[in-house]
Amino acid sequence: MGVYLNPGNDAFAESLNSEIYVDKSNMIHYTNRVLGTKQKFICISRPRRFGKSITAEMLSAYYDSSVDSHPLFSKLKIAVDSSFEQNINKYDVLFFNIQSFLSRSDCALNMVEYLEFRVIQELAERYPDLGLESEPHLTSALEKIYSVHRKGFVFIIDEWDCVFREKKSDVDAQTKYLDFLRDLLKDKVYVKLAYMTGILPIKKYGTHSALNMFDEFSMTNPKYLASYVGFTEEEVRDLCQKYNMDFEETRRWYDGYRFRKAEHIYSPKSVVDAMRNEAFDSYWTQTETYEALKTYIDMNFDGLKDTVIAMLGGGHCLIDTGTFQNDMTTFHSKDDALTLLIHLGYLAYDMDLQEVFIPNEEVRAEFARAIKASGWHEVIHAISISEELLENTLACNNEKVARIIDNIHEEFTSILNYNNEISLSCVISIAYYSARRYYSIYRELPSGKGFADLVYLPRIQYPEKPAMIIELKWDKTATGAIRQIKDKNYIKGLKNYSGTVLLVGINYNKSDKHHECLIETIQI
Repeated sequence: MGVYLNPGNDAFAESLNSEIYVDKSNMIHYTNRVLGTKQKFICISRPRRFGKSITAEMLSAYYDSSVDSHPLFSKLKIAVDSSFEQNINKYDVLFFNIQSFLSRSDCALNMVEYLEFRVIQELAERYPDLGLESEPHLTSALEKIYSVHRKGFVFIIDEWDCVFREKKSDVDAQTKYLDFLRDLLKDKVYVKLAYMTGILPIKKYGTHSALNMFDEFSMTNPKYLASYVGFTEEEVRDLCQKYNMDFEETRRWYDGYRFRKAEHIYSPKSVVDAMRNEAFDSYWTQTETYEALKTYIDMNFDGLKDTVIAMLGGGHCLIDTGTFQNDMTTFHSKDDALTLLIHLGYLAYDMDLQEVFIPNEEVRAEFARAIKASGWHEVIHAISISEELLENTLACNNEKVARIIDNIHEEFTSILNYNNEISLSCVISIAYYSARRYYSIYRELPSGKGFADLVYLPRIQYPEKPAMIIELKWDKTATGAIRQIKDKNYIKGLKNYSGTVLLVGINYNKSDKHHECLIETIQI
């Protein structure tokens, strides 16, 4: 075993020995399927603490020919796969953690030389008969090994994108690094599998990628590897049962990433910490300061602030992810900034609808902190008085509710183009921000003969709270809003709920720029 050549299976064994290990070994079925084919190049991009390194260590332990990993894999799902025995411990593995090489180099521009020197040293010890010490480049050393022994390699490259994240403006070092990867991997017969992981997808130059032989599996399109992005709903249910934790509360805090092949994906770091600590909290976001998020939501692109506010209120917003250049410096529009936040895990993306949104309560709290640090006073004020608004709504204080919403609206006119029901919905959602503590919130909920604008269902911990159906109107009447709730039988959408329901009609009069509110109470 070596450091970079065949590093063994100790790292993966440590993961298996941890208190919580969720079996993702079936991913090996896919890597075995593409092994030694034209599809052997895989680039996985996911947010930090989403299990990238654990998966890389698992693949290394599986393919590494210097150890016997049968004891580690014998009880995992992949052990019954038809390709399992065919490939386990059959290849030389080259495992590069680019973060380590970058931190040990005197400068980013010299990182490639340092990497090549260290790896050639290990190859020379493994193949002493080939005189590899004199080879100037890693590529030529590997070519010589293959020409003599006809032996291919599995490449596992972790933190592949750290040069772009940590040396954002060092274009020379980035270009040299990409040229090295292309020369090392592209069209090389000694490559049996190349598996790269990072946060960012492969860097684009214009419309082209320097590593266009890779299949990319990203947060905007993980394709058939979606279930390996994080924990699935079934996996989280099992953990909640084992640790006696509330599944619905776990979902509220950590669910929210949506993909075609996996409708509910959870943040793995956060779920594990919540189970171990027996408490719901912001765990994933604690690994990085909100300053990182603040940097991007403060970018001065037209419409960016409106979009962030709408998402903070629970809204989904259209986005074009195609212009993003897959780096952290090239931004031409709000869509580029928002696309980066998708890859960083701060936003989720619906590929079918091409919409972006805040995935869960943990991330929403981080947005609120970042907005506070950014001095978005109108939003901060709305959040600060949202508890008062909720209390007056529950008390059926029509006039007080209307005046508080007037106050919030007046401040928001400096941000939002407040001229339609969409803007009204955004303001109301922010105005009731504190209700998230007590309620599950549904926008445009199918109910009876239509869609209720906003529905608030009390969470199981707060059975004393009434449900609320809020209907919004523009230049009509609050009475008409209540009538619509009844005529279209929105109550029907409150499945499995019985108890008090508040029917809340809110209308905005464009002429005098005031809101009116009418609240009725019914029992179901």
